Amino acid sequence: MSGEEFESRARAERDGADRKGGLHGPEPEERMRPTGRRNSQGIRVDPDAEAQHEPRRTVVTALVENEPGVLSRVSGLFSRRQFNIESLTVGPTQEDDYSRITIVVEEPDPNIDQIEKQLSKLVPVVSARELDGQPVARELVLVKVNGEEPDKVHAITGMYDGTTLDAGPRTITVQLTGDEGKIDDAIDAFEQFGIREIARTGQAALARGETATAPNNAIAVTDGSGAAADGTDDPAVRAPANDDEDAPAADADRPAVTAPGNREPAVDVPANREPAVTAPANHGREEANTDGTGQAESDADEVTHE
Repeated sequence: MSGEEFESRARAERDGADRKGGLHGPEPEERMRPTGRRNSQGIRVDPDAEAQHEPRRTVVTALVENEPGVLSRVSGLFSRRQFNIESLTVGPTQEDDYSRITIVVEEPDPNIDQIEKQLSKLVPVVSARELDGQPVARELVLVKVNGEEPDKVHAITGMYDGTTLDAGPRTITVQLTGDEGKIDDAIDAFEQFGIREIARTGQAALARGETATAPNNAIAVTDGSGAAADGTDDPAVRAPANDDEDAPAADADRPAVTAPGNREPAVDVPANREPAVTAPANHGREEANTDGTGQAESDADEVTHE
């Protein structure tokens, strides 16, 4: 059988299969083969469509309730998801029931989105977000250096607006505050004297300007006028307004304010109770003659006498 006859026969068989309800499509050898590699889940990845996200350094802030184990749950979340924490600081806020956690991470954009979403799912977390733009961030560091050249150490300390906390014959401890770049530059300058110890707190950050650092939290968006900064009518936000100049007008319409005036008749209640005890009113005849029926025995004697 020649090649043309073989192709003709195969074509006829395919046409017959199509008439019998067979599947349409090219032959196996004519089909396109996928190229590329598979990821860790076994899914084939198209190299042309695959995107490489470069990691970037950013600040994530979370407002949490003061409960035992909150910091452990937050750090455990990062450990389970294998997110790297560059620095973590926590401290109280303007309300005693809340604390603010500031986390510096260096991750790709998809991981940063996952950090925000996973933090928001934790029950003690009131709100979590990434501080976009240029937030107001400061860091504190304590540096202990060798004290053989105190004049030069004090000069560099003054250059970076630092403070000398302890000066001894062999060591000098200074305190520096500022952004991360300033702290790094100061540490590089102190290395010439020999750094013995360093203690850094990590960044504490707030959103710049009028932007609320925790937009989902009522305590962070109140401006003292009794309304939320975002225009909402949350009763918890409007509660302080009752202590301002509108309070007297509001109290004038309350029934509780007029209650003391309504209580004046209550002073006459003891006087109103006198009719219930009628015996003292006819005290001259019934003091010792009442028998519990409300009628004196002397009255009965008078009727009999008549």
